[in-house]
Amino acid sequence: MPYAAAGLLLLALQRSPINETLNLLLYDLITSLRQAPPGTDKPITIIGIDESDLATYGFPIDDKVLCQAIDRLIAEGAVAIGLDIYRDQGVGPDQACLRERFRTNPRLVSIFNVAEAIGPVPGTPPDRRGFNDLVLDADGVIRRDLVHVAGQDEATVSLPLRLLEVGKGQRNLRQRLEKGSEPGPWLDPASGGYDQLDAAGFQQMLSFHQLGSFHLWNLQDVLGRRPIPRDQIRGHIVLIGSTAPSLRDLFPVPQTRSALGAKQLLVPGVEIHAHRLAALMDRDVAGDPRRLRTLPGWVERVAEVLAVVLGIVLGEAFRLLRRSVIVVVLVAALMVGGAVLLLYNFVWVGLSLPLTGLIAMAGAAWVRRGASSQKQRQQIERLLGQTTSPAVARQLWNQRDGLLSDGRFEGRQLPVTVLMSDTCSFTSVSERLTPGELLDWLNRGMALFVPAITRRGGMVNKFTGDGLLAVFGAPLSSGEQADAKAAIDAALAIQRAVASLNEELAKEGLPAMGLRVGVHSGPVLAGSMGSSERLEYAVIGDAVNCASRLESLDKERQTNLCRVLVSSSTVDLLPKGLPLEWLDWGAMSVKGRTEPLSIWELRGGLRRDSALESAPATES
Repeated sequence: MPYAAAGLLLLALQRSPINETLNLLLYDLITSLRQAPPGTDKPITIIGIDESDLATYGFPIDDKVLCQAIDRLIAEGAVAIGLDIYRDQGVGPDQACLRERFRTNPRLVSIFNVAEAIGPVPGTPPDRRGFNDLVLDADGVIRRDLVHVAGQDEATVSLPLRLLEVGKGQRNLRQRLEKGSEPGPWLDPASGGYDQLDAAGFQQMLSFHQLGSFHLWNLQDVLGRRPIPRDQIRGHIVLIGSTAPSLRDLFPVPQTRSALGAKQLLVPGVEIHAHRLAALMDRDVAGDPRRLRTLPGWVERVAEVLAVVLGIVLGEAFRLLRRSVIVVVLVAALMVGGAVLLLYNFVWVGLSLPLTGLIAMAGAAWVRRGASSQKQRQQIERLLGQTTSPAVARQLWNQRDGLLSDGRFEGRQLPVTVLMSDTCSFTSVSERLTPGELLDWLNRGMALFVPAITRRGGMVNKFTGDGLLAVFGAPLSSGEQADAKAAIDAALAIQRAVASLNEELAKEGLPAMGLRVGVHSGPVLAGSMGSSERLEYAVIGDAVNCASRLESLDKERQTNLCRVLVSSSTVDLLPKGLPLEWLDWGAMSVKGRTEPLSIWELRGGLRRDSALESAPATES
């Protein structure tokens, strides 16, 4: 289920505009941060019609003023002039001058617009027309350049390509484009971070020069307000167009998103054409490093599939969830860093889907593992309840894969030490107390006895009415000797707890609590027993029977409030030299066992039983 949800998330993202938006955000950020060359390196000059020109000449600009500016620029040696102003309809009384110049002067290029059906200056020959249509992405940002559309008539050529042909005489680029021999990289529907792009014609990502860095003058400068250096006109391709904000010929570019300031960064259309022209000039540079490259769509799809597989592997491979999360975060950071580094070096790859695929599938693996772990935790709790210490519970949890099979503890024969206890004279005590008082009386004892066992690694396997059965060594063992010592350690703690409890009971006028404890070591069969409706962790074997027989043996022979009888099978496992007080009961037969047991009564030991380290002292 988690993987299906992650797959649906990826499918939704792939079909959503969010995918492309995320990729474009990264593209815009790196484009803004990456150092771009200045426009002054290119023989391109912009004559921008700014607000002061509008105040001086009015709007729309009279054709006669444009004729005067064009004459000055031609006289100064401009090799081509592109008029990025619509003049399919003349302005002013002397409209013929502009039409005559565009009809006869081989250096002039007139724009027309295909999308809006706006024509060129009337009389302009087809080989000096250029369409100024710009390609905008869905968010209105200019990132791409439509260089050429093959198979059109002579007039249908982009403005930058036409200016390059008129100003530099370079018609071989269009010829190669028509033949399909001009190397790209040209965009396809799934290039880079795009998704289902309309990539008609020959489109490339626009390599911007520094914004505002092209040689820029206005009409008043051309007409004599201040002299323009001749080297900025002679041999240059000149673009005349609007730069006045009031004319609203402004467009957002990748740098717009990262621009800081009170005003939004927008670039005039005439400057956009200058960037387009400069990018075409760079195509003549052998191995132009600034030409943005994209990977084929099928490579992007393979990368997405690999990222999905990697997410699943990294989410499942590590036993510790924290380690898996750390590795996935590191891999995701490497993916982002790699994509950024590639983009800095003019290679654009789609990042959002592979990155989301990695994280989504790893997250699905974590959810699946979490659900599985929760189920296993519930199984362990259901099987063992709260009868183990936190330390043992952690060990069980860490080893759950080896211990559990289909939600059950597999049956295993284990060497254990069993501790069985029972309350003395329970019937007589119950006659003196109400049921509520009796239960409270019992629970006060259990509240002391159970921690004495679980804190030493034992497991309270079950409560037997007014007693309990505890096991040391199942389901996890610290070693036979250590388990036996822990059981004796717990028995000593229970003896002290009984003494302390009875002092409190005496002060309250309540009956004293007596206890009998039997301890025996031996093999048992341990594992899950029952059905799906009721399942518990069972411990079965002679060791359990022997501990039970020791607890109930010769009840009249009890001389203290907490009698602990230990078989020799447990005593033999204890470290030599423990300072314990023993009373030898000798070999005795117990019910259900043919061979007699050597029995010892544990009479006491050190007050700090966790520090039992010296050699045992046995007394009879």
